[in-house]
Amino acid sequence: MKEGIRHINLGAEFDTPERCSIIELSNTPDDPEVSIARVRVAPSVATRWHRLVGTAERYVILDGRGRMEVGDLSPHDVNAGDIVLIPPSCRQRITNIGQRDLIFLAICTPRFRQAVYEDLE
Repeated sequence: MKEGIRHINLGAEFDTPERCSIIELSNTPDDPEVSIARVRVAPSVATRWHRLVGTAERYVILDGRGRMEVGDLSPHDVNAGDIVLIPPSCRQRITNIGQRDLIFLAICTPRFRQAVYEDLE
């Protein structure tokens, strides 16, 4: 990894088949240990059941209200300031249960690559 400063380009947001919108904040081959994405889920939308094979993920909830389902845990409501820990290959989905967009950071180790994503629906 090289030193640097990156700015969030909100115009770089893209929609995914997972039913959320993402901005890749940091995800490059020269920094393979971690990736960071800003994720937005619209009100009343649930992401698809999925897992990341061989990749751990953490959700840092920044704004909004969600209901997290991860592994064998019962559904749990999450709000700004909560952190969700998702081990590699653990099934997961999140539902926006609030009136405004649910915004969170998805931090993956090692970095996210499309090859690790597995749709479970």
